[in-house]
Amino acid sequence: MKKPMTKAAACFLAASMMTTISAAALANDKKTSRIPEFKEVPFPVSDADKRNILASDEVTVDGKTHKIGFKTILRSGEVKGKETFGLLLDHKGQPVKNTDGSVHVSVDNDFSSLLPIGNKLFMVSHFESRPGAMYLTELNQAKDSGKLTAVSTKNIDFSSYGGLWVPCAGSVTPWNSHLGSEEYPNNARLTEAAASMDNIEDYDKPMARYFGVDPYAKATTVEDFRKVFKPYRYGYPVEVTVSEKSEAKVTKHFAMGRVAVELAKVMPDMRTAYISDDGTNVGLFMFVADQPMDLSSGTLYAARWNQVHGRSGGYADLSWINLGHADNAAIQKSIESGVTFSDIFTAIDPDSNGNCQEGFTSISTTDGHECLQINTGMETLASRVETRRYAAMKGATTEFRKEEGITFDPTSSTLYVAMSEIAKGMEDGSKEDKGGPNHIRLPKNECGAVYGLDIASNATIGSDYVARNMYGVVNGIPRSYAKDGDFANNSCDIDGIANPDNITYMIDRGTLIIGEDTGSGHQNDAIWAYTVPSQKLTRIQTTPYGSETTSPYFYPDVNGYSYLMSVIQHPYGESDEDKLGDPAQAAGYTGYIGPMPAMN
Repeated sequence: MKKPMTKAAACFLAASMMTTISAAALANDKKTSRIPEFKEVPFPVSDADKRNILASDEVTVDGKTHKIGFKTILRSGEVKGKETFGLLLDHKGQPVKNTDGSVHVSVDNDFSSLLPIGNKLFMVSHFESRPGAMYLTELNQAKDSGKLTAVSTKNIDFSSYGGLWVPCAGSVTPWNSHLGSEEYPNNARLTEAAASMDNIEDYDKPMARYFGVDPYAKATTVEDFRKVFKPYRYGYPVEVTVSEKSEAKVTKHFAMGRVAVELAKVMPDMRTAYISDDGTNVGLFMFVADQPMDLSSGTLYAARWNQVHGRSGGYADLSWINLGHADNAAIQKSIESGVTFSDIFTAIDPDSNGNCQEGFTSISTTDGHECLQINTGMETLASRVETRRYAAMKGATTEFRKEEGITFDPTSSTLYVAMSEIAKGMEDGSKEDKGGPNHIRLPKNECGAVYGLDIASNATIGSDYVARNMYGVVNGIPRSYAKDGDFANNSCDIDGIANPDNITYMIDRGTLIIGEDTGSGHQNDAIWAYTVPSQKLTRIQTTPYGSETTSPYFYPDVNGYSYLMSVIQHPYGESDEDKLGDPAQAAGYTGYIGPMPAMN
């Protein structure tokens, strides 16, 4: 779920409109006949098209054309079996109530995974709310057509971790578990310092409902809130392992660090994982587990952007700063003991000239310009519960803006990372650079870009999957359209991407799938198929007013069929709210584009 964006720039340097790509990526899949060809859908112009889901109705795979389309599995609020898909539950398993006394059914459907387990097929689905929710759904797959339908659904219990916080995107691990996320964690410094509920950020207050506390009641004090809300419980990758008996085991991976986790993506070695950090002035992180298939302990790294040039989204060599080793159990023990920001750091304000007193480190992160000093013996804890602040203190880059999806092409050894905007901390000389090192110095592009990172072996780190550089691959193009024309309300070129969000790669098929999370960039969010060898973009889906495309994810072979999962979050909920007529149309969609033939 994105936070509000400013309008795109009226003009943009011609050089940064170009699309660039590495030699390795260009060499990807020379057998171009293996590249699927989707029938393009038009950009929505009519009111009817802007209210509907438009999706490719044909795809050509290995020379044969197949009928496809968008298929809905479940919408939020649907009852399937004994439970309601998207109903938020508290720590006792009771429905969470809104201020008007109604139960809260989330329309913020987000990432949904497909997990074949034994002879069954399951789907784990996120709801990006506060408190958050995950649902485990058993699916039926028609043998003759591949069509997926829901058999039953049930809530996944996170009470052992004090609940789930804003689960956003996710991935499937190489060992077939669901790897989810917790986005936009609380600023623990502000929560500790709050003198009243007026000082608690509105974004954070709803989480108290998980513990049966009404954060909006006049009788509720800030002490009541702090008693139930421990900031350091939230902001981690979350793993869900499913059994054939429809049982879900949940694990929060505190060892992987606490940031605004968009998602974590595990590499084929089953040890190295990349973690994207959403928001303003954020970092890029890499975790190397001690053992394969076990993310409970390992060493965390933060990237430093060493800029080479600023053209076409920029190019940088990456170096990786070691943030130390940790394990889940030790970090969780400290969190549950009630550790606070002031236990970890001593903080002072910069002086009138913006300088920090000797002995304090000047940093600029999501939380602004700060002067911090780590208290004795708190380095390991700081690295995991205040990961972004600690990384900045160690010299890593915390200037990325809206860092979103991650995917990997093993054929060309290219990692892809979506950056929804090139703005704020990424823009040279912006106010967000105050107090920081200004590593990233790029021209502004509010339409965003998808970056490529070349992966190689690194003996010092001890991984064969270490990113060595970062460069623009697909750039959105700012564009002005006539206010009375068909494409009014769009500030990015309609034939290009706008604010890329979640991405997935069709392995051995030379195709990068790019989903959007945009507002003014494109009035209706789209999903694109980007053919890497030819650099061709094909629009394959658009979504209704005010919704976003969350977490497209490709499954090449599920019992003889392939699927592109596609989830549509909060229709009419982020823009064009005034166009909603029937409240039922505000329900989110969890579904897929397909079915398609298996693409092994």
